[in-house]
Amino acid sequence: MLDFSPRVVAASLSGESDADWAKAAAPYVGAAMLGGIAIDAKTQAGARKLLERDRSEFLPDDPIAFIDEQLTQLADTPLTPGVNVRSTTPEPIEAVAAICRDHDAIVEINAHCRQDELCAVGAGETLLADTERLRAFVECAAQTGATVSVKARAELPAVDLKATAKAVYAAGGELFHLDAMDSPDAIERVATATPLAVIANNGVRDRRSVRTYFELGADAVSVGRPSDSPAVLSRVKNATTEWVGTEGSRKR
Repeated sequence: MLDFSPRVVAASLSGESDADWAKAAAPYVGAAMLGGIAIDAKTQAGARKLLERDRSEFLPDDPIAFIDEQLTQLADTPLTPGVNVRSTTPEPIEAVAAICRDHDAIVEINAHCRQDELCAVGAGETLLADTERLRAFVECAAQTGATVSVKARAELPAVDLKATAKAVYAAGGELFHLDAMDSPDAIERVATATPLAVIANNGVRDRRSVRTYFELGADAVSVGRPSDSPAVLSRVKNATTEWVGTEGSRKR
């Protein structure tokens, strides 16, 4: 079950979603995912290539220490923090998960990014087509005692999202953060597959979009690009509170 309220998440935006961003969103959200942060050598190399074409990226000298410092800044902020991380190997994920556990934060494994530079090294959405590797990443994070989320995307033809969700749940994951793309029914497919808490992402802006996702079985919704807009966040918060307060989230 989700233990934050309102059931609204500020979704990570590479190079933008830091502690200050989370603090600004705190009046409107129950959780905020920092990142995405490249935490091993291959993903950091990919992130540097992204910088070369003018994308924003976090590239601290020591990403593990950076995550610890960012979460420390949020210690007194009234929300549940999380960190979205990119890696090609499980060991750095385990290290970040231990830090997240100590800060009562969520560690979110990025199986979502579709940038060529990161997919080329085996990170991001390539994990969705490699269920065993994704499962290993979730297991190594979950064994630390941290709350584990997987950020994924719909509309990948070779990916069975229900099977992926079942693998994530079996490995100890607790949250499935799904970018529905143009397929909102994907939320329902995942929500009915396992007891994972499902966070619905993509186009969350107003009462109508919030209601659509909750009707499809989502347990929470997340806001991406407009997460720095108080007007959008306020609308989403009010709509979510209205829904959860009257209908409740998916029964378990």
